[in-house]
Amino acid sequence: MVTENEFLAEYKLSDYERPSVTADVAAFMIRSGEKTSYRKDPEHKLSLLLIRRGGHPYKGMWALPGGFMQSDETVEECALREIMEETSVRPVSIMPVGIFSQPGRDPRGWIISSAYVSIISEESVKQVACDDASDAQWFNVSFEEEEDGIFRLSLSYEDIVLNAVLAEKSASFGRTMFDIVDSGSLAFDHAAIIAAALMALRSAAKSFETVFDFLPDKFTLSALQKVQETIMNVSMLPANFRRMVSKYVEETGEYLRGDGHRPAMLFRRRKTPVK
Repeated sequence: MVTENEFLAEYKLSDYERPSVTADVAAFMIRSGEKTSYRKDPEHKLSLLLIRRGGHPYKGMWALPGGFMQSDETVEECALREIMEETSVRPVSIMPVGIFSQPGRDPRGWIISSAYVSIISEESVKQVACDDASDAQWFNVSFEEEEDGIFRLSLSYEDIVLNAVLAEKSASFGRTMFDIVDSGSLAFDHAAIIAAALMALRSAAKSFETVFDFLPDKFTLSALQKVQETIMNVSMLPANFRRMVSKYVEETGEYLRGDGHRPAMLFRRRKTPVK
């Protein structure tokens, strides 16, 4: 009988065709607009980090930060390494979105992508394009269902507007996946990855799993509500929001002062939600 060591000594991995593995990251940030009045909070925008590809394939097109996994790292470590190499941004958190393995998705060959959604705080942003990225920018995000199962993804930065159309393919285990109808000049299948990442972010935001990562440790309820509304693309009455969020936050005893407003109580996230 062949022992395991003997089997492994004879085993040749090269006898089997193998895919390459990449990690791609949909990194989101909520950006505050310019404050025009002390009586009104500035407008908030959900933004997505994209790079303009500096090399083939899809040279000059916009894509998610990402790259190939190395033999001495996990795919999660690859995702973090790639986004830091290309943008000098360290995500606050990272969450798996899904595996994208459609045959032909990459013209270079058999390449599968492990996709992630990450959250980056506005204060930590420092964009430095390097590696194969010739440019890196934050695009404002709009994602709306135009008709039953058909969604439009719009990404805008200054005079650049990317519009993609996607069809909902499946929804299970809290994840929604999409087929691309029109890629909107986004590289590879990144339109589908972005759409799936947005749905995952919204799903997590419903139970306040992700909203705190967009904010500093201490925050006002007004700021927290703005984050929730921006992610979910909804408006809520302050009283209703406070009732929803009360079991997830606790008072710090400190106040935010200035800007012509009454002092606002600062809160922090509870370690364990109240049941």
